Amino acid sequence: MKIGIDCRTILHPEKGECDGIGHYTYQLVRHLLKIDKKNTYVLFFDHSIGRSKIAKFKQKNVLIKFVPFLQYSNLMPEKYSHFLVSAAFSREKLNILHSPIPWLPRPYIGKTIVTVHDLAVCKFFELYSKQKQDILFRKNLPSILDKARRIIAVSKSTSKDLKEIFNINSKKIRVIYHGVDKRFFKRNTLSKIKQVKNKYKIKKDYLFSLSDFGPRKNITRIIFAYERLRKRVESVKNKVLPEYQLVLGGSKKDPNFKKIKQVVGLSKYKKDIIFTNYIEASDLNALFEGASLFMFPSLYEGFGLPIIEAMAKGVPVITSNTSSMEEIAGKSAVIVDPYNVSEITAAAYNLLTDKKLYDKFKVKGKLLAQKFKWDKCARETLSFYQRAINSN
Repeated sequence: MKIGIDCRTILHPEKGECDGIGHYTYQLVRHLLKIDKKNTYVLFFDHSIGRSKIAKFKQKNVLIKFVPFLQYSNLMPEKYSHFLVSAAFSREKLNILHSPIPWLPRPYIGKTIVTVHDLAVCKFFELYSKQKQDILFRKNLPSILDKARRIIAVSKSTSKDLKEIFNINSKKIRVIYHGVDKRFFKRNTLSKIKQVKNKYKIKKDYLFSLSDFGPRKNITRIIFAYERLRKRVESVKNKVLPEYQLVLGGSKKDPNFKKIKQVVGLSKYKKDIIFTNYIEASDLNALFEGASLFMFPSLYEGFGLPIIEAMAKGVPVITSNTSSMEEIAGKSAVIVDPYNVSEITAAAYNLLTDKKLYDKFKVKGKLLAQKFKWDKCARETLSFYQRAINSN
């Protein structure tokens, strides 16, 4: 087979691409190349990516191509960008093209697979501008899902959303879970954890959150729950808990960052709430391991990879009873109503004051995380490529 993969979501290959869809693409490609030396892979990168940064992908059965003229896409009508990208794909005479997001160039007529990570734009219309709703939902998404030969859904929840919203035949969809990078199972030295804590100005024990700052990530309620936790600790005469800090991992370039910063600015505990900015892959492992709890009460997720990453590090997780999160975490995390601040607060307090409960979720989480493997994801994806090629 000659397999094409659109790798333009990989923006920081030299740093290991530690989050987002780029992380999925990076890990999938890396493990496909590890397990499959037989088929030919054509990897399409953004024209702006430096050649030296993608040297790690070079091997005998790999062709690396750069999508041309993408830097000029803002200066030309959208349809011309579609023609240019389609031409780049078509030139390689692929047996199958895999797009790690639900996007395909309109003129392309070859066999395709797309990965759908979530359908937040369909579930939370109020969080998206009308223009974005039109582009993502009404205009592009239905036609792309119809055009794709097969669809990978990253969870049963996302598969269910695809069938309910777009009436897609279940035979066209395959659920393939993400994996966990093996580095999350490796222990850090105390000096490494201390070094990373110092880098991000973390001076105390801390609760950790990792996501963008968009409304569905529920950061405001995490902050409110943290404030209530601190007040509850202060009200106890014989204090059983230290004064935890709250570490919010996420880029300050996020368009919603200023809103969250304003919320923190009004908090009595603002000096103990830390924004990390973008976290490099080399730091993330230690930040997880150094945390006392991982807070992930998102309103909606397609998968929720940070849940499994935290579990791999032996950190108890608090997450939501909505969408994919309960499916992924099962009984290995404390499940809460993400709209209920009191419930989130109680979950954190109970874990931090009950060592037996804390240790229980620490062990259960580690065991669950071991079931999510990128090798398995790659093998199932490769099998799905073959199925798509053989289908009518």
